[in-house]
Amino acid sequence: MSTATAKQQSSGPVLDWAAGHGPVTGALSATTGAFAVATTGAATSMPPGWVLAVGVAGAVGHTVVGLRVRNAGRTLATRAASWLIGAGWTTWAMTTGPLTWAALGSLATIGVGIGAAARSAALYEEAREEEAIAAEQRQIALELSAERRAIAAEWMDRIQRVCSITVRVLGVEMWETGAGYSIDAELPSGGATWNRIAGESPRLSADARLPHGCTATASPGIDQGRVIIDVTTVNVLEEERTYPADYSPLSLHTGIPWGYRTNASQILAYLREQCALIVGPTGSGKTNMVHAILAGFARAEDVLTWVIDLNAGSAGLPWVLPALNGEIVRKDGKPVRPGIDWLAGTFDEAMTMLDTAVRVAKQRKMGYQDLLSKANTDLLPISPRIPQIMLVIDEGAEILASPDRQVRKLGEKILEVIRIARAMGVRTVLTALGATGSVLSNLMIRREAKVRVALTGGETEGMDLSKMFPGTRGLRVDQAPHKGAGFMATPESPAALFKAWRILPNQIREIIAATSDSHPVLDAVSAKAAGPAYARRWDAERTAWMRDQVVTDDADDSARDVPGATLRLSALSRQPESPEEELARRFREEIDAQFATATDPHTADEGDGPDRSAGLNLSALRGEPEQDSPAQRAALAALNAAGSAGTGASAIARALADQYGTTRQTVVGWLKTWVEDGTAVRVGEGTKARYVHRSHASGD
Repeated sequence: MSTATAKQQSSGPVLDWAAGHGPVTGALSATTGAFAVATTGAATSMPPGWVLAVGVAGAVGHTVVGLRVRNAGRTLATRAASWLIGAGWTTWAMTTGPLTWAALGSLATIGVGIGAAARSAALYEEAREEEAIAAEQRQIALELSAERRAIAAEWMDRIQRVCSITVRVLGVEMWETGAGYSIDAELPSGGATWNRIAGESPRLSADARLPHGCTATASPGIDQGRVIIDVTTVNVLEEERTYPADYSPLSLHTGIPWGYRTNASQILAYLREQCALIVGPTGSGKTNMVHAILAGFARAEDVLTWVIDLNAGSAGLPWVLPALNGEIVRKDGKPVRPGIDWLAGTFDEAMTMLDTAVRVAKQRKMGYQDLLSKANTDLLPISPRIPQIMLVIDEGAEILASPDRQVRKLGEKILEVIRIARAMGVRTVLTALGATGSVLSNLMIRREAKVRVALTGGETEGMDLSKMFPGTRGLRVDQAPHKGAGFMATPESPAALFKAWRILPNQIREIIAATSDSHPVLDAVSAKAAGPAYARRWDAERTAWMRDQVVTDDADDSARDVPGATLRLSALSRQPESPEEELARRFREEIDAQFATATDPHTADEGDGPDRSAGLNLSALRGEPEQDSPAQRAALAALNAAGSAGTGASAIARALADQYGTTRQTVVGWLKTWVEDGTAVRVGEGTKARYVHRSHASGD
């Protein structure tokens, strides 16, 4: 019954009683109203003058309203005439009788006339309104065109003066951000190319009197006879912008945002088939950009991120420890997954990760043959079900160029991953300290790393932009003096200025929490190839090194009151004696007492006071050249404590920082001096170099 009722209600025309009258309904309403009033008035002997007065009032009222809304005179006359004619017919019909054929025929004629006049007036009003809008737009376009014509004329003259090329400007597009504009120009006949204008970018920028940090850069146009000149008028790279607070999901196929161009628009990296290379000296913001890249990968629903950082895993620890230590609590009580899928901070763990990546790539080639056949492609279809593995290797380019035999094995494995895993969805992001020949000498890196970033920070040493971006002219380091700024090139966009967002530690925690549910899991085929090495990557014994590096606030507070407690040199500090050590110590004491031998300046005879227990036992360094300061002596003790494994300047500087405020640069100077005088031996080159005390050098 209800269905039949619904069908009945849905059939027939639907009337909108709230809608206004059109020409037909308006005329029908007017004529039926006039007939009803005339019939009622004739039956009740209504004075005809009342109807005429109402008609005049209606005409006056509509005229006043029409004037307020600025209707055309034709519309005002049509509406006033309709009221007066209707009132006149009603008055006549009341006196002669509304039910005669003459009255009915004339009423019908009046209705048709009112409808036609109303339709004509409506069309006129629409045309008038459209013309007013068009006139306004023409005025705006005229003003814009005047500005654009001025810009076009200015730049045609400038290019002729600076580049000796006569171009014809076809269009000027103002950027929505207000930071500049783009010029579309046609090159002259005779073989002139856009590269000729691109090479004169500094001179064009100077001639245009652009602010510092703003440039005029040329790029290819729609065809080889056109050029696009991007002119920046506001230096957006000068200000620091934090990573966008929008942590919505991303996809590898739609691009991962890595920063923003000089026009304030985001620049995307498409890494389905490409690897990436990021270079930047110390202080250029390279580590911050690595975190921004990891943020984009964490937001991607079809990416699993594996990180290798042999510098104590520092690049990946902020993305792992908050989750492993339970520092982030979700409202639903579910555990929070780390922001990256795997972190290797040691050589052995890095080799395990790379071996796993090779096995995964090979297993995918065999296990997904049916899928590749159905999709009619040789590229594995990457999706949340089959995620891509992105290997982010901090200072990976230096690993490839290292002369150290052990490190070279790691580099060979990285190259194997790059060589065999493109189609199967395993790509790499390598970082380096500079754009030098040693970094870019590897053909595999130059061929596969088409996404390239050079963070300059104003540093000129080791920043050969011509090697980093071959074929690109007009790039200068002084164009990007700000931290986090530099140049970026992708296969989709040529090398140009850009800046990475500043990502704060609290944002990393927010992204970890916001993306915990959207991380994909390794597909079954790949997980089978990865085996226990991958499945047990977060086991306590595998992650113990991460927690060992963390010094809690309580530990710091308890150590502040003890001089020297912040320098933990277990090999040289006072340790609980074993029975054998106690027997040896007593034997030495008896010999000293019997034969009056020289006493050790730091023996138990001095007592066990606070100064003794908290001090640093440097007796192992007797016979060394005299050092200039307590900090230098402590550094030498740290070097000796490292044993045959050796240590680096960064590790020593961290150990001495709290007590002596020693910087890495100072320690580097000491190590250089000790190598020259034979106190220490340097092992390895580049960033992987380590220093061994001479007493342990023979065992290295």
